[in-house]
Amino acid sequence: MKRYDMHVHVWKGREEKDMEAMAKACELYGVDKIFISGLAGELPEPDAIDEINDYTLKYMKRYPDLVEGYCTVNPRHEACMNTLRRCVEDGGMIGMKLWIATKCDDPLNYPFFEKCIEYDIPILLHAWRKTIGQLRYESTAENVANIARRYPEANFIMAHIAGNCYSGVKPVVDCKNVYIDFSGSVFRADDIEYTVKWVGAERIVFGTDMPGSYLVNEGQVMEAQISDEEKEMIMWKNTARLFYKEVIR
Repeated sequence: MKRYDMHVHVWKGREEKDMEAMAKACELYGVDKIFISGLAGELPEPDAIDEINDYTLKYMKRYPDLVEGYCTVNPRHEACMNTLRRCVEDGGMIGMKLWIATKCDDPLNYPFFEKCIEYDIPILLHAWRKTIGQLRYESTAENVANIARRYPEANFIMAHIAGNCYSGVKPVVDCKNVYIDFSGSVFRADDIEYTVKWVGAERIVFGTDMPGSYLVNEGQVMEAQISDEEKEMIMWKNTARLFYKEVIR
C-alpha cells in the first residue's frame, strides 16, 4: 500500500532539522510522498513567509520524488499574493496553506481562494476547537463550512478533524468540497470509523503533522474497523485524486 502524507511541516528556525527527521521517517516507514507547508508564527510578516516558502521549494528540489509543496500565506499582507503566484507558477507548488493569521471565512482570504480556484489547487485549512486556549484567529469547523459554501468550486481540506471528530465532522457533512485530514488528532480510537460513517472514506485524506509522530496516525488507519479498500483510499488514493487529478480504480 502506498503512503501519501499530505500534512507535514517545517518550522522557521529548525527547517533542516525537521526535514532530516522527516526524510528518515519516510525511508523507515516506506512513505511515498509528503506534502510540506512551512510555518513561521501566528502573524508572520511577508519576509518570513517568503523565507519559509523558499525552504519548501528547496526541499522540493532536493527530494523531487518525495516532496510536494503548499504555499503558506498570511492574507493580511497583499504581498503574499505575489508569493502565491511565485510558488505555484514558478516553483511548482500544488496547494495553499492557511494557518492561524485569519479565520478561514474572513473576507481577507477571498482573493487568495479565488486564485487557488483559478490554479485548481487544494487549500489546506488549519481548524481546531479548544475548550481553553483557542487562538485569536483559529478556525473551527463552522468557519470551514461557511467558506466551503461560499466557494463550492474550491477544494478545501479541513485539518485535524477540526480537533474533535464529534464536533468537527457534522458541520461539513453536506460540504462535498471539504476533505478531512486527521493529522495530529490522536485522542480517540474511533476517529476514523466515526468520520467514515458521516462523510465516507472518499473524503478523508492521510496526514500526520510530521515532524511529530508518524506511526500514531498510520496506526489509527490500520486498526480502524473499515475495509482494506477504504484504508487504501485514505492512505493515498484520495490524495492522488485531489492533487494529481488521477483516475484510480
